[in-house]
Amino acid sequence: MTIALLSVLLFTLRFIWLLKGSAKLQQKWVKILPHIVDTLLLLLGIGLAVKFSLNPTEQMWFAEKLFAVAAYIFTGYYTLKLARNRTMQIIGFLGAIGWVMLIVRLAITKAPLYL
Repeated sequence: MTIALLSVLLFTLRFIWLLKGSAKLQQKWVKILPHIVDTLLLLLGIGLAVKFSLNPTEQMWFAEKLFAVAAYIFTGYYTLKLARNRTMQIIGFLGAIGWVMLIVRLAITKAPLYL
C-alpha cells in the first residue's frame, strides 16, 4: 500500500508542477523515481499473484485490478507526456484518479465489476 500511495502522491505532485509550468519537472529524481515506483507497483502485484497463487483467469477481481494498475500508469503517462493542452491534462489526471479509485474498490471488496 505504501508503494501505491507513493505512486499516487508523486503523480499528483508532478501534475501540479505541470500545471504551474515548474522547472522542478526537469530534476533528475523527478524523471527517475516515479518510473521505479510504478515498476515496483506492477512487480509487487505479480509477486502477490505468485505468492498467493492468484490466477487472474479464476480471480476476476485480481485481473481487473492488474488491468486498472496498468491503465493508471498509462493514463498518468498520457497526462504528463502526451496531452497537448490543459483541458486534456486535467481530463487525463481525473481519469488516472478514477483508475486509482477502482483499484482501491477492488482491493477492499475483492468483487469484480464484471462476472
